[in-house]
Amino acid sequence: MTLPYIDAARLQELLKPEIAVAALEEALRGGLDPELDSPRIFAPLDAGEFLLMPAQSAKYAGIKVATVAPGNPAQGHPKIQGTYLLLDKGTLAPLATMDGAELTLIRTPAVTVMAIKALLALRGADSAGVVVVLGTSLQADRHIEALAAVCGIETLMIVGRRPEGAQALADKYAGQGMEVRAGTMDDIAGADTIICATSSQVPVFDGNLPSNTAVVAAIGSHGLDAREIDPVLARRADVVVEGRASALREAGDLIPARSSAEWEQRGLATLSDLVSGRFSPAAGRPLLYTGVGMAWEDIVVAGRAFEALSESGTAVH
Repeated sequence: MTLPYIDAARLQELLKPEIAVAALEEALRGGLDPELDSPRIFAPLDAGEFLLMPAQSAKYAGIKVATVAPGNPAQGHPKIQGTYLLLDKGTLAPLATMDGAELTLIRTPAVTVMAIKALLALRGADSAGVVVVLGTSLQADRHIEALAAVCGIETLMIVGRRPEGAQALADKYAGQGMEVRAGTMDDIAGADTIICATSSQVPVFDGNLPSNTAVVAAIGSHGLDAREIDPVLARRADVVVEGRASALREAGDLIPARSSAEWEQRGLATLSDLVSGRFSPAAGRPLLYTGVGMAWEDIVVAGRAFEALSESGTAVH
């Protein structure tokens, strides 16, 4: 048996942002329950660690096997690499493999933009408006691309630790006709939409800065010892998370603001609540989405990629 292998370039062709967002929305509206997601599994290696993310959906089972090698960038290799294995749910027969790193680069902004799209709709907004993106990484770049494709951007400001990095990313989108510039923290106060896509271990801006009408998405922190959002904003905002259990296990953006018990007592809205119309935020509060990445997102997007490949009639090995 020869399994199809979907490489990074083909995944980008098959999974435009609009397609990935629609697949995630359909899965949640169809009854997929993120609370049933298996916790990610970490296993140590001499050069770093394995990260294993198993999941199943209505039609598929699958697992992402990723490696994290902190010393790789200094040697000219990617820090994160991986492969996704997709299987038939009923027989567990392998169906396809695909580039796991690229899959993550597609599904993470798709989940974020799905959340932003729904939160903007609650504001009655027809675009993301004035956008500030904190971070200049590939994930930040992909978030800009997905947000522009799905929601639209009026004006974009990019804020980075290195001004030259922010300027380079701004120049890329200016070349595509977008109104964009390198920004500063002062731009946060006037932003309609704020995306944090950094690897920071500490809050990246003062939580008093966003306006009461702002939509904020923080997706860079993974683990209780890392955070992009400070407790001030977490307490000010109405909060949406991917899943309650995963947030309480891993969302460093939330736990410093309130304990797990306090968040459980207060109640956390989820993406399922948001997409299904069960989330009704209070007036006069920022809206905050914070995500840590979950295995159900991978399998939904991987399944859609496999279906698109099959529909195209193209054999990829």
